[in-house]
Amino acid sequence: MSLPLGFRQLGRVEYEPTWHAMQRFTDTRGADTPDEVWLLEHSPVFTQGQAGKAEHVLFAGDIPVVQVDRGGQVTYHGPGQLVAYLLLDVRRSGIGVRELVSRIERSLIDLLASYGVNATAKPDAPGVYVDGAKIASLGLRIRNGRSFHGLALNVDMDLQPFQRINPCGYAGMAMTQLADQVEGSIDISDVSARLREQLGKHLDYPQQQTLAGVMDC
Repeated sequence: MSLPLGFRQLGRVEYEPTWHAMQRFTDTRGADTPDEVWLLEHSPVFTQGQAGKAEHVLFAGDIPVVQVDRGGQVTYHGPGQLVAYLLLDVRRSGIGVRELVSRIERSLIDLLASYGVNATAKPDAPGVYVDGAKIASLGLRIRNGRSFHGLALNVDMDLQPFQRINPCGYAGMAMTQLADQVEGSIDISDVSARLREQLGKHLDYPQQQTLAGVMDC
């Protein structure tokens, strides 16, 4: 793959403007547009996927619920969770969507292994798990052969809002985070750097570049 993979570090951003920026990027990109990954955190928000059922939101309270165009059911985003939006030309890469999901999961598993955490994937429930508890969620949308949305890795956050929903449509699903799996403090910027390395390797991009941390909102 000759085009480099560009990474944008966006910091903490609101969900809806970021989502609409992803849509615009995907709808306006050309055949030679390089792929990008946006690394960020969100303010507290529940997002409900296309197949989402209202009954899986048990009590939203003061946290907004946004209906979005990714796959899957409801999940939560908040500070201390590392989100990576994968703006990839899947058709150009020559891999299928299932293979893309597997490569994303392997990237997360290897990242967690670098902290000494043994994680696994489940063939019937996309995401990454530690001892049966979910530590990372995946939700993609493919439009005209291009992906947007992506992954969310629980790093060091308030997990209580997950109790207000059935995460990914599973009642009582246990959730965990990296900070609860290791001793000492966790720096989310270090996690972000390790995720960048693993995505570049598993998605087979020999060249990477750092892009200005801004987007067209």
